Amino acid sequence: MNFHMAARTTFAALAGLTICAATVLAQAPDGPQNDGPPAASAPRSAPAPRPPTSAQTVLVPSGTRLGVTLENGISTATAKPGDSVYMRTSFPITINNKVVVPVGSYLRGEITDSKRPGRVKGKGELRLRLNTMVLPNGYTVDLNAEPHSTDAGEVKTDQEGKMTGPGGKGKDATTIATTTAAGAGIGAIAGGGKGAGIGAGVGGLAGLAAVLLSRGPEAQLPRGSSLDLVLERDLRLDADQIHYADVGQSNTVVIQPPAPQN
Repeated sequence: MNFHMAARTTFAALAGLTICAATVLAQAPDGPQNDGPPAASAPRSAPAPRPPTSAQTVLVPSGTRLGVTLENGISTATAKPGDSVYMRTSFPITINNKVVVPVGSYLRGEITDSKRPGRVKGKGELRLRLNTMVLPNGYTVDLNAEPHSTDAGEVKTDQEGKMTGPGGKGKDATTIATTTAAGAGIGAIAGGGKGAGIGAGVGGLAGLAAVLLSRGPEAQLPRGSSLDLVLERDLRLDADQIHYADVGQSNTVVIQPPAPQN
């Protein structure tokens, strides 16, 4: 009897262990398990710092004068607002004993106003402004400059940059006098003294008509004219860009060495 009871007890214990093992296996997740927590991802490396750039500038103050030579001729007979104007520097600009704007630098601008002379009165007028400068090494900057003076004949420049051509009063008087004399000569031949008076009057009227129908002299700046420009505002140049060779030559060119080949 004791033997049967012991066997039943052992069987019950084994059954209980089997049930517990089955329950544990049922709750375990499928697939392989890691031995430990996931490793933390490595921090991203910071971007490489950019090489430092020079923030130094060279200041060419307002009021500085630039000697230039005109590359294209201008006349009030054909000029109109918006037309391009091209010049080249004929004298270098130096700051602290260093050339910052060499001879041969190119300037580009435009005509802002053009007025032809009148038929009775008035003179030809021109206004232009230079707004871009290209240095011999290709460095391009904005500027604001106007003409101050020119050697172009009888063209005069005022403090506001307006260029005015010559007047035509002397020419008009010569035209009237010439036609009057011619008319008097023809009248004298035709009818003596009385005819001379009539001819002079007719000639004078003809001369006056010619004056009224013609314009005064145009304001003209031939190609090659020398002008004196004035900076209307400060010109700031990057110190790293103003290195030149042969700064005394009008055809200054900086040649970069060829890049090494792999």
